[in-house]
Amino acid sequence: MKRGSMTTSATAAGLGGLIDASPSPFHVCATVAGELEAAGYTRLREDQEWPRATGRNYVIRGGSIIAWDAGDGNAFRIVGGHTDSPNLRLKQRPDRTSAGVGMVALEPYGGAWLNSWLDRDLGLSGRLAYRSGSAVSHVLVHVTEPVIRVPQLAIHLSDDRKGVSPDPQRHLDGIWSLDPDGTDVLDWVASYAGIDPASLLGWELMTHDVTPCRLIGAGGDLLSAPRLDNQGTCYAGLRALLDGAPSLHTRVLALFDHEEVGSGSERGAASDFLATIVERIVLARGGSRADYLQAMAASVCVSGDMAHATHPNYPERHEPSHRIAINGGPVLKVNQNLRYASDAVGEAIFALACDTAGVPMQRYTHRADLPCGSTIGPITAARTGLVTIDVGAPQLAMHSARELMGAADVAMYSAALQAFLSGN
Repeated sequence: MKRGSMTTSATAAGLGGLIDASPSPFHVCATVAGELEAAGYTRLREDQEWPRATGRNYVIRGGSIIAWDAGDGNAFRIVGGHTDSPNLRLKQRPDRTSAGVGMVALEPYGGAWLNSWLDRDLGLSGRLAYRSGSAVSHVLVHVTEPVIRVPQLAIHLSDDRKGVSPDPQRHLDGIWSLDPDGTDVLDWVASYAGIDPASLLGWELMTHDVTPCRLIGAGGDLLSAPRLDNQGTCYAGLRALLDGAPSLHTRVLALFDHEEVGSGSERGAASDFLATIVERIVLARGGSRADYLQAMAASVCVSGDMAHATHPNYPERHEPSHRIAINGGPVLKVNQNLRYASDAVGEAIFALACDTAGVPMQRYTHRADLPCGSTIGPITAARTGLVTIDVGAPQLAMHSARELMGAADVAMYSAALQAFLSGN
């Protein structure tokens, strides 16, 4: 698909494929890494010495991944995003019994819109850590079959027949088995992953909607999918990196875990991950600490997350004169209280990128009387000193188990990110 001077291979079907293959942040990294490897990128490890010529490489830290195509110049162009999405995650002792039914104890992660998780067929995914001889190994697990369901209370049993707001402690455990003395959840998952349950030492397991992504609508111009926030950016940024030509800038894709819970982990945007990788790239090509600091001062980051499209059933919940249209193009996000990092300099940079890509740019601001969400943008700006711009693609039903975006927005979003990475 050609937009202005940018040619992008990004499609709604391609995004759907990435999402279906990536039910957890660890799977996002594995899926992205597979695409990078196919394009000639090499995985480097933080605990090893790096080659003198940096070339095209990537690093994985848990559920986060940073990839780069090294240029000859001193500056970096960075597209940032996050790999995690709100969901329901297994507690440390997940097996429970209630009313004679085997249950799985679940806990909300991030700002999950809880009602949307009820009455859905759920699979399990994540990673398992296990004993392998005298060492510890880990394996990813992706249970595609529906094995858990959190049933809604019948309308006849509610107090006012207007529905129930589920209590996150009491009402979100999932039905697992009608045999309360049946197989333990962790034993079952370990066996599914092909490891001895007795060797299991640790786990990060979460549920996901097993319904595949679908193009819907009379014209097939809408994408119905889970985890658009923020795998929409993971995919658009990946295609932008792979489709773009080499640049004088070093082009970087940085996808972080734990954004939905504040980024405060060893692999979140508040960690040293990005700054460390950028410094090591500079050092690997013979630069000094001073060269690294100069490079940071000359670099720019786009913080890519999804954006709120104007909801046709609730237009009054949006800021007047700031209509955000589905299939209307990428969205620049601005907040005067710095919930988004965009400033005038950054706004101009992204506006030029959209112009170069030949795509329209929309401008979003949140209603002043509603609390505004945030992104990795302010965290990245404060942590690194980078000029940072918050952008996204428009969507509906953000943080629901199932979300909705425009099919055409996928290519437009990726084209704008590609133009930004090229430095135009």
